[in-house]
Amino acid sequence: MPNNIEKGSAGEQLAISHLLKNGYSVLEKNWRFRHLEIDVIASINNTLVIVEVKLRANNYFGNPEDFVTKSKQKNLIRAANFYIQENNINWETRFDIITIIQNPNELKVEHIVDAFYPSLK
Repeated sequence: MPNNIEKGSAGEQLAISHLLKNGYSVLEKNWRFRHLEIDVIASINNTLVIVEVKLRANNYFGNPEDFVTKSKQKNLIRAANFYIQENNINWETRFDIITIIQNPNELKVEHIVDAFYPSLK
């Protein structure tokens, strides 16, 4: 039985495959700055895309995207700012979520574009 790290890695690979099939370039996987992490950093049409990947066996306890909390969003925004500064990127940036429901009877990948926006606070 795979552990959570193996499941997460498999989910990220499914998300990357989905992005590549849909014309995205993958720039980074599991990019880290201090304690912050971005699952996937991609680009398409001069847009930087910060992707959070959520894998679940089912949606019994809620949809996978519901687990991208305000705190997680804030950390993703902070990490994206560091990445943009470090790489001197001057593109439009958006935050997407790729949800994956995977169990022996189902594999469902959903890409939520512009899943959330940075607040001005």
